[in-house]
Amino acid sequence: MEFKRAFLIFILLSCGIILLPSFSTAQKVQRVVIDAGHGGHDPGAVGKTSKEKDIVLAIALKTGKLINENLKDVEVIYTRKTDVFVELHRRARIANEAKADLFISIHCNANKSTSPFGSETYVMGLHRSDANLAVAQLENASILLEEDYHVQYEGFDPKSPEGYIFFSMLQNAYLDQSLYLASGVQKYFRDIVNFYDRGVKQAGFLLLYKTTMPSVLIEAGFISNAKEEKLLASEQGQNNIAKSIYNAIRDYKLSVEKGNKPFPVAEEILAKDVNDDKSESQEKDKQHIAPQNGTDSGMEQNASGLVFKVQFMISKTQIAASAKQFQNIPSVDHYLHQGMYKYTAGNETSFDKALKVRAEMVSKGYKDAFVVAFLNGERIDVNKAREMSAN
Repeated sequence: MEFKRAFLIFILLSCGIILLPSFSTAQKVQRVVIDAGHGGHDPGAVGKTSKEKDIVLAIALKTGKLINENLKDVEVIYTRKTDVFVELHRRARIANEAKADLFISIHCNANKSTSPFGSETYVMGLHRSDANLAVAQLENASILLEEDYHVQYEGFDPKSPEGYIFFSMLQNAYLDQSLYLASGVQKYFRDIVNFYDRGVKQAGFLLLYKTTMPSVLIEAGFISNAKEEKLLASEQGQNNIAKSIYNAIRDYKLSVEKGNKPFPVAEEILAKDVNDDKSESQEKDKQHIAPQNGTDSGMEQNASGLVFKVQFMISKTQIAASAKQFQNIPSVDHYLHQGMYKYTAGNETSFDKALKVRAEMVSKGYKDAFVVAFLNGERIDVNKAREMSAN
């Protein structure tokens, strides 16, 4: 309880001091802080032939060089330019003391499975899925390598999911700006690097919540995926990634300085965040319904073997269908994918019927529920399923 109380006070004070927006009418982008994640005795994620700390430093320096060459009025500030360890709180302080206009932290993703691939860019906020939480926990674990992390972070334990509930209290004054920048990064990753787009997401990164300007944390591909590790470690791959990040910064600068500020509605961009399975389906893994009772789930299907369901929850452990939390939820079922139990409601023969189930689930408090589709027990793209059901 003492930890909770102390950390709560720490965040509230931080919100009051750190998250106050600037109300300047003439917004300029004059200083950009580029943060190469990890470094020194913190290697970050480790692939078969490379280390995250080395890859992201190379990308950071290449990005800074592009800015220096093409945006003459922008000062580039690095949190590190060599293979040294920099504490998370120092990285944020560098940006704050420089009164930076943008903060870009560059990382590589990793997973226990070698299947996941693609890029995703994060903004500060409460994680909307266990997958987002796992990424934040992995990056926040760097504080465990700091000698005085108990003091600097008020006893926060990056390995404990409980500690992350406090991030729900943060009101990010720069959310719209951060989302706009993050969307640009993802756009150019698609166009230039040909990364699969895993979307713009939110999670509780200690690094981001301590910054006082629009900030993003980039996960530029999976070092745990052999194909992407090869790209990440290559000169051409790093050049393309750096060019993508530079283009996003350039677009952001031009837009805000012209007064356009076409900042998107947060929910429109983050709508993809709740559907964290989209990228997983693109990995073409087999996704089968796992019946609760170990026998045929008996789901209603149309003549083509197609069924629509509403996914409303993900869990690392299996929960019995008879659990109290599932009372009054229609046709609860689950399927197992990459070690995660994904719970669904309804067994519908059409997308429209599934939408009614979704509305019911939203009214029960599952605001992030979304429609999924299965063909003969295998998860398929919902848009493809809608086309099939229309024929």
